[in-house]
Amino acid sequence: MRTDLSQPPIQSLPIVSLARQVINGPTMGTRYSAVFCAPAGTDHRELSRGLQAAVDAVDAQMSTWKPDSDLMRLNRLETGIWCDVPSQLCAVLAAGLEIGRLSEGAFDIGVGDLVSAWGFGSNPAAEKPQAAANPGPRRPAHLCLEIDTERLRVRKLTKVTLDLSGIAKGFGVDELARVLGSQGIVHFLVSIDGELCASGGKPDGTPWRVAVEKPKAGSREPEGVLELFDGAVATSGDYRHFVDIDGVRYGHTIDPRRQEPVVNGPTAVTVLAETCMTADAWATALLILGPTAGGAIAAAHGLEALFINRPHD
Repeated sequence: MRTDLSQPPIQSLPIVSLARQVINGPTMGTRYSAVFCAPAGTDHRELSRGLQAAVDAVDAQMSTWKPDSDLMRLNRLETGIWCDVPSQLCAVLAAGLEIGRLSEGAFDIGVGDLVSAWGFGSNPAAEKPQAAANPGPRRPAHLCLEIDTERLRVRKLTKVTLDLSGIAKGFGVDELARVLGSQGIVHFLVSIDGELCASGGKPDGTPWRVAVEKPKAGSREPEGVLELFDGAVATSGDYRHFVDIDGVRYGHTIDPRRQEPVVNGPTAVTVLAETCMTADAWATALLILGPTAGGAIAAAHGLEALFINRPHD
């Protein structure tokens, strides 16, 4: 008997060509975008449904513009009553409270009353915004809210109106990234407004290039360009959304310590982090803290942050 111990020839696997593809859709009063590299001819229908469902779920749970959202249902409850919440909302609330503690109250998800009073909600600004907010001494949300992450429930210990506009879009971007990753897509860049998450760089080994906008109202000029392989980036600034009250223009970022919009701070802060939810919240916190205090806290927590100071006239 003859035994042939030679190995069969190695069959080389075909190289799959990846093509740049784009899916986008409406969410949270704006649009999301997913740029990814996948085999040519990839069926977008299921992927598009998954992406849209992910951001729709975030909006349905965390919007302050939808009276029937889970967040608004929680806001309507009296203190001391446990409220069951979806797992995603529970996770975002917990992250918001933690970053509130770490930022020494600069980031505060309990500023919903101030957001409304200053005209950044669904109603015009109050005649006297600070007086229209919750009366009495203010306490940060991490001292007003108790979260039971095992049972997925939350209760207010004292009166507080929650607002997740400084963290929910970042979480929405993370959800877009989760959907693409679950479909085996490795190379992508997803975004909602100024919040982005990158994975894998481009198939040719080059990074994704992300423009940081020049902080100038009415302009879309780049201030600079970031190169990302993996990670998230978020920018918070005072030059896109603002209100005019008695001839004074106020940006939309509320300083909870002063109970009014940030003044005389940097005009924009960009933060790089592992998740977009984290980058989103810290960008808001550092904009409020400013380059000196904010830079020190960013360094203490290992955050990469870019402060863009207000241009001098």
